[in-house]
Amino acid sequence: MMKLYLLFFLYAISFSSFSQNNVLVFQSDFGLKDGAVSAMKGVAIGVSTDLKIFDLTHEIPAYNIWEAAYRLSQAAQYYPAGTVFVSVCDPGVGTARHSVVLLTKSGHYFVTPDNGTLTLIAEQLGIQEIREIDEVQNRRQNSNESYTFHGRDVYAFTGARLASKTIAFEEVGPKLPNEVVKIDYQKPVLENGVIKGGIPVLDIQYGNVWTNIDKKTAEKLGLKAGDVVRVQVFNGAEKVYEGKLKLVNTFGEAVIGAAVCYFNSLLNFSLAVNQGNFSEKYKVFSGAHWSILLSR
Repeated sequence: MMKLYLLFFLYAISFSSFSQNNVLVFQSDFGLKDGAVSAMKGVAIGVSTDLKIFDLTHEIPAYNIWEAAYRLSQAAQYYPAGTVFVSVCDPGVGTARHSVVLLTKSGHYFVTPDNGTLTLIAEQLGIQEIREIDEVQNRRQNSNESYTFHGRDVYAFTGARLASKTIAFEEVGPKLPNEVVKIDYQKPVLENGVIKGGIPVLDIQYGNVWTNIDKKTAEKLGLKAGDVVRVQVFNGAEKVYEGKLKLVNTFGEAVIGAAVCYFNSLLNFSLAVNQGNFSEKYKVFSGAHWSILLSR
């Protein structure tokens, strides 16, 4: 009897950390030129005025599911367990793609279409459980005739109900297998003295090129500040850029206009032009089909 009680207690403790915390974070490709984002927030506040609402970004390029996936993985880890994220980059709105809530092993919730948006979060934070949104129970009232704004009518509404504890996770809808739709991309690997990685995103304000090659992987090549690194960048099979760049700790170590490489704030290998725009200058962009090779 004591053993059963202990197991129940440990189970309860493990799931208490996953309790919603009234924090609701929105991400979309809607932009801020019209009222779409405001409408989603209005729906959320209509569920509970106690919600603490934040924006991750609403500047995802239109229909760019891959970038939506990356921005979630970039920011979600810094929010406390129990935070609910609503991510709407949904070019297939109204079609048969699943509307889901993913609970990660870290205790974060992600409300989104299962269209590839969860690719990196599932890898980074792990899958605890996935439920399909019951769009009969968890849909804004009198919105059944609208087919093109699930961000407002389904995702914002469900996310707000979950974050405010109006519903429990189990009330979202039926449980699904612990699998998500994934976008294929180049993961960082070291083979025969060459590191191959991907270019998931740009540091868009400055035109810096961010790779997914982490510092520990780069150090397996013996790279350290002051070294010169041979860099090759490909868009699919086409080589777009090749050069030898100095690895610096800070941009101030290079003259203005010089191309350099460095480790960004996420400690991933990156390319930049000091007080310039590497992406524009060398026509290097980002996405799951972009890759990069590093060697000495």
